Amino acid sequence: MWSPPLGQALAEIERHVADEGWDQPPRLYALAATDELAEREPELADQLGLDPDSSTPGQLTPVEQELPDRSLEDLLATITWPPTVVGCAVAVERIVLPPGTEDAMPSELTEAARWAAGHPDRSEVRLVVGVLRDGTRSSVLRVRGHDDDTDLVRDPEMAPDLADALEATLAE
Repeated sequence: MWSPPLGQALAEIERHVADEGWDQPPRLYALAATDELAEREPELADQLGLDPDSSTPGQLTPVEQELPDRSLEDLLATITWPPTVVGCAVAVERIVLPPGTEDAMPSELTEAARWAAGHPDRSEVRLVVGVLRDGTRSSVLRVRGHDDDTDLVRDPEMAPDLADALEATLAE
């Protein structure tokens, strides 16, 4: 299921992360309904520059979370969100290799990561994946070196395993 408000929030997150350049650790965001956030937390809404009168219905506001120094997989397995959080998103950087190269990849994880990082045909990407409590999913991807907003690839099912892990954090 495609959601324009979720897609817009993910593109906003990608732009925010892009402002700080590449080679960043994962970043996690709570997604709040903008109108409810502005009503419930007027000072925060003011700090974020939110105008509740001009927000469109369904608009989402990403709120970045501080992350402890743990792997993303371990962290997501321990997170639960309060009911006021209508969704969540994560921004990660990954190395993508062409099809067929995985046969030559070393089996040990550290060695495989080093091998992939040095592969001449690799692409570095920033992926932002988000899910809502109703099961709606979306993702945006930017390939390093393609910095125009029109270069964002949008797809609701680009990283299903990551979306599943995010969705599990929203379970009540």
